[in-house]
Amino acid sequence: MAVIVKYVVVSDGKEDMIFSTKKEAEAHDKMLDIAERLHTFLHAAEINIAEDTLDALTLFMAQHREHIGTILKGGRLKTPDGSAQQSAFTQDKRAETSASEHKSSKASQSAPTTKPKAAA
Repeated sequence: MAVIVKYVVVSDGKEDMIFSTKKEAEAHDKMLDIAERLHTFLHAAEINIAEDTLDALTLFMAQHREHIGTILKGGRLKTPDGSAQQSAFTQDKRAETSASEHKSSKASQSAPTTKPKAAA
């Protein structure tokens, strides 16, 4: 017979998740607490967001709080995912800008578009 210790995180009276270590359970519980505080904060801001979207957003923000903290402090993400997202965002903005320029000038539509290389 084996004895197995499990740590259960209970949220709103329901079992949320089960962990094998106390450290993991406490980290998840902390993340849920942060998500709840973010939910309260954003809900009080009277931003028109559907409740399920607000729940998903606050949970996402709590799960990625280190990255969000870095961004809010004016820093840049050092992970490849962050730089890829930043690059995609920059390219999307370039595409929007060039699309609006193309609409205003028919001559620019025939010219091939080239993307400038970013300096590393």
